[in-house]
Amino acid sequence: MRQLNFVVIFVICLALVLFGIENTEPAVIHIVRGVEIEAPLSIELIMAMGVGAVLAWVFSVWVQLQGFFSVNKQMQQREVRIQQLEEDVERYRVELEEQKLMLPASKAAQEEGDNTEAFVQ
Repeated sequence: MRQLNFVVIFVICLALVLFGIENTEPAVIHIVRGVEIEAPLSIELIMAMGVGAVLAWVFSVWVQLQGFFSVNKQMQQREVRIQQLEEDVERYRVELEEQKLMLPASKAAQEEGDNTEAFVQ
């Protein structure tokens, strides 16, 4: 992937250099009313690409920061959910132990009840 990035950057820079060699005539840029800059077209293009690259980098950093905060929030929500599930598992474990303790007593009571019915009839 790094080789592909290098090739793309190299081709863009080569095209920029060839464009700059062919376009050395001065051009005027009107920034705001009363403010204008006169420079060779190639220099103006390089400056415009530089400003665009800086803006793209700033946008990329902004998106990464938003993603970081979003992932951090999701992780906190998952931690809370995991804690709730662990508490549920522990509660179910205690209930199961209580039911195991009650189970032999209920079997004995049923057997005694069956014996009692046999005598009553």
